[in-house]
Amino acid sequence: MSYSSFDKPLKQLKVKPNKMKKYLKHNQPKKRNTGVARFPCRRCGRIRAVIRKYGLELCRQCFRETATNLGFKKYN
Repeated sequence: MSYSSFDKPLKQLKVKPNKMKKYLKHNQPKKRNTGVARFPCRRCGRIRAVIRKYGLELCRQCFRETATNLGFKKYN
């Protein structure tokens, strides 16, 4: 199961409240205090390779797409 797909089976479990409660107890992602998943990308939600410098909180792919709009220049 991937990072963002824990809520997909909830549609099927709506009619079974006891099973839904048990599913949420064991499969809901925890609130992170430390580690990689604490600061996801603001734009796409990716949790790896996030640039936090200057308060950007963008992954490297989103940063490359938006860097010129933010005022960064590419030097060779």
